[in-house]
Amino acid sequence: MSNDFSQNLRLLCSFYRSIAEVCRRMEVNRAQFNKYLNGHTQPSQYTLNKICHFFGVEPHEIMMPHEQFDQIVRVRSTPSSTKEAIRPYSPDIDILMRESQGRADKYLGFYFEYHYSMTFPDHIVRSLLHIESDGDGYYFQRFERMRYPNREEWYKSRYKGMLFFLSERIFLIGYEALTRNEIAQTILYPTYKSRVSYLSGLKLGASANDRREPVCTKVVLESLGRNISIKNALKLCGVFGPDSGEINPNIRENIQTSTTEGPQNFFATPL
Repeated sequence: MSNDFSQNLRLLCSFYRSIAEVCRRMEVNRAQFNKYLNGHTQPSQYTLNKICHFFGVEPHEIMMPHEQFDQIVRVRSTPSSTKEAIRPYSPDIDILMRESQGRADKYLGFYFEYHYSMTFPDHIVRSLLHIESDGDGYYFQRFERMRYPNREEWYKSRYKGMLFFLSERIFLIGYEALTRNEIAQTILYPTYKSRVSYLSGLKLGASANDRREPVCTKVVLESLGRNISIKNALKLCGVFGPDSGEINPNIRENIQTSTTEGPQNFFATPL
């Protein structure tokens, strides 16, 4: 494959914040993608089509002489990469990412996340949270595996989003990636100990029942470390009854909003 391809690919990537962002959005391997950029190897036809679809160009166009391709890309009114570059909120996100850079490194790794269920408020949810970084920003994924009381089917949820460390608070903002029907936010206190054990804060989301009420609940994160068996950790996730002995009493106490029986969450009331 000619050197024009690698030059054209670098040009398309220049419309984005970083190569890491391109690889993450396209869901391609970063090391392999670097080989395409450096001209060391060529993508398969499948990968080439995937690259072209992502950037909004045709396979024959990306093979053009670089000078000709450069003119086409720069005069085209609505290439997908240009639309991504001019989104009005992108510069603001860049600023927030730069403000957070390096400040959340100690929080990378896996956690069990505990909170009272937004659907069955007297039950406790334990899910798996993974915080990671690509060097430009911080990202998280949350995995939920649960079966609610009196229901036969199992429910799976997967949240994906960004983490920001701003003014001594940790903000996690993400969306439900399987159904794409919810955006949730968690705000946590940081820890000033050398070793992260627990983090606490508040979580805002929506219940999964038919009414879909906005709900706020207390949340605790329990650090598991950076290298774990994800499969084994997921087996321990689920929904636990109010008297379950599987939940650490200290965690149970710290996610309660009241010492009395009944719902432990705060529900919004429609007007």
